[in-house]
Amino acid sequence: MTHFGILCPASTGHLNTMIPLGSELLRRGHRVTVFNFLDAQATTLASGLEFQQLAEDEFPAGSIPEGLAQLGELSGLTALRYTIKLFTQVSDLLLSQGPATIKKAGVEALLVDQVSPEGGTIADFLNLPFITVCSALILNQDPKIPPFCTPWQYSPTWIASWRNQLSYQLLGLLATPIREVIAEYREEWKLPMHSHQNDGYSKLAQLSQQPAEFDFPRQNLPPHFHFTGPYHNSTTRQPVPFPFEQLTGQPLIYASMGTVQNRLLDVFKIIASACEGLDAQLVISLGGSATPESLPSLPGNPIVVGYAPQLELLQKAALTITHAGMNTTLECLTNGVPMVAIPVANDQPGVAARIAWTGVGEMVSLKKLSVPKLRSAIVKVLTQESYKQRAIEMQEAIRRSGGVKRAADIIEQAVLTRKPVLASKI
Repeated sequence: MTHFGILCPASTGHLNTMIPLGSELLRRGHRVTVFNFLDAQATTLASGLEFQQLAEDEFPAGSIPEGLAQLGELSGLTALRYTIKLFTQVSDLLLSQGPATIKKAGVEALLVDQVSPEGGTIADFLNLPFITVCSALILNQDPKIPPFCTPWQYSPTWIASWRNQLSYQLLGLLATPIREVIAEYREEWKLPMHSHQNDGYSKLAQLSQQPAEFDFPRQNLPPHFHFTGPYHNSTTRQPVPFPFEQLTGQPLIYASMGTVQNRLLDVFKIIASACEGLDAQLVISLGGSATPESLPSLPGNPIVVGYAPQLELLQKAALTITHAGMNTTLECLTNGVPMVAIPVANDQPGVAARIAWTGVGEMVSLKKLSVPKLRSAIVKVLTQESYKQRAIEMQEAIRRSGGVKRAADIIEQAVLTRKPVLASKI
């Protein structure tokens, strides 16, 4: 039995990925502890995993929802800058407080979310093996692949490669505060300095919950990188009430802008107007951004709820209108549901670009969002069979990827052998 520690952001999207992975390891007889802020405690304990609080004074109960509420009102570059500022603060706190707490708990290996860049340094300092888990879009930099925060399509041309490299340099400048914090601790702890962002990821195994088919053509991933497919598990989520008796049997359009970038309430009004008059029934999940009463009398009289049982509704949906968060996107594809994406910030433009690239849906940019443009995309995806067919093909790719069981197999092998687990050998 190994005692695993989990480091990830305290937001729903990342907990919904890492907790099922931890639950599978727990089922296999291992011990699993999530190290996080108090706002992650209830979700963690409800899943059966152990919990250790970090930064009690700096992040008391309610801090994360408050910060995410501010982020939810932002979009584009402004949201990215806010995210970097928040992650810099979190990295500094975890680097200063995390090692002692993790060591005291007797952790023997770490699972580190890729968007928790301090995790690898904590593992190095404690001399613990660690695995990188890509809950969101893959962040590994590749000059042939557009940066994660851009809506650009893949192109093999030298102009596209030059554009990508220039954009990575600009992103590097924006992320300087995070790198400086990590470098300060690595210097203090006499650890080798990182010369490239990719240096901070695991040398044993890197896991992505994307299937390989849901990405641009990559050539520079390390040999120990694994596309395992998603880790979703309805049993690790709290039940959510929903008026299923109000469903009419018409084709179901499910609309959700996630649980973070979801406070642009005008987007929900545009969605309702775009669906009005279609031979379909619209369900809107506000993701905690507002109450249904705050959006009365929407066009078409859709069902509006604060939160929705997303996995259950996707089993009935004909189309999802989404912010293109990675979890929602993969949950749609797991159910063979095509999408219309309205990306807001961070990695959502990159996910939306892949939705369009793979033919499983269409993308409408937030800046150009209007009722006619959105309605045109909705009708196109609903009526052209190719979108549904591509979504079904992606569903099959996800089934072949192995999911949480394959990911756990790789983790166990990496920790047992302390050697890189090559994708070609699995």
